[in-house]
Amino acid sequence: MSAAYFITGTDTDVGKTTIAAGLLHAARSAGLSTAAGKPVASGCEVTPKGLRNADALALLAQCSLPLTYAEVNPVAFEPAIAPHLAAREAGVALTVQSLLTPMRHIVDKQADFTLIEGAGGWRVPLADQDNLSDLAMALGLPVILVVGVRLGCINHALLTAEAIARDGLQLAGWVANIIEPKTSRLEENLATLAERLPAPCLGRVPKLKLVTAEAVAEYLQLDLLD
Repeated sequence: MSAAYFITGTDTDVGKTTIAAGLLHAARSAGLSTAAGKPVASGCEVTPKGLRNADALALLAQCSLPLTYAEVNPVAFEPAIAPHLAAREAGVALTVQSLLTPMRHIVDKQADFTLIEGAGGWRVPLADQDNLSDLAMALGLPVILVVGVRLGCINHALLTAEAIARDGLQLAGWVANIIEPKTSRLEENLATLAERLPAPCLGRVPKLKLVTAEAVAEYLQLDLLD
């Protein structure tokens, strides 16, 4: 039976890709087939094969299905700026519809475990009044939220969870990615998140000296997902 999720974060640089790669690795270790998509990525490097994004490459490395880079990341921009600004500078119409078809292509492959990873937080703008959250809504996928644990994360996490619910999507689970281990009252903050977020915590990932998908996977529990 195949399951697909949209993975988002409480902000940019909270470790969405780190957690996504860990989840995909955990699925592979459990004998599941995997696929992933990164619909739009900015901050890409120019290579002989074209623009390449480190996050998209990390996801591709954890896909057991034979996907091409272009399938995983159909829209790539070189500047490390907000996607809608990068698209505007490149003269590209970045709409939900332009991203929906390639991401449905990934989901329709029906891997046992599929992740579609957003960019930044939940309300990242696209063109006109479209947001990346509209893509998640169009796909109709349950959401996994990566909470970057640091001062202020409770507010960010609860507001994101409220927005996901308001958009009519299920929060399937959340992951505590401890990006600031010296956060004051860390355990109390994690307990508050667990009490208030309406979904299971899939794991607490400590700040690792060597960040690999395999290392991250050890702290995650896929079986808590519906």
